[in-house]
Amino acid sequence: MKLKKLDRALTICKVATLEEAILDGQFLFVGKTDREISVVCETDHAPTSTLERSDGWMGFRIEGQLDFSLIGVLARISKVLAEASIGIFVLSTFDTDYVLVRATDFDRAVGALTTESYTFID
Repeated sequence: MKLKKLDRALTICKVATLEEAILDGQFLFVGKTDREISVVCETDHAPTSTLERSDGWMGFRIEGQLDFSLIGVLARISKVLAEASIGIFVLSTFDTDYVLVRATDFDRAVGALTTESYTFID
């Protein structure tokens, strides 16, 4: 499976409203439920007013468009990273999935996945 490194520092936030969300960045993910609003964005585009904020994330995406009938794609990746004691934060879009890890664990994550035959492309 081919993976693409995201070349940007990311921040995960919990916000009260989306008023301060900067929508013109290259990477923005918003999740809203009956309990919270979460924003994942480039660190330099993070809202200034947050309820909680976690900086220092990096990530990669699964390349290509994943069909909804595919089973176990994230399970296999998360298993490899769990066995390497690397925590993850996962985002899913219509086309594909994104896996975020702490920046301090990123090189180890890439190494663990490469050892298990995952290929990182430019």
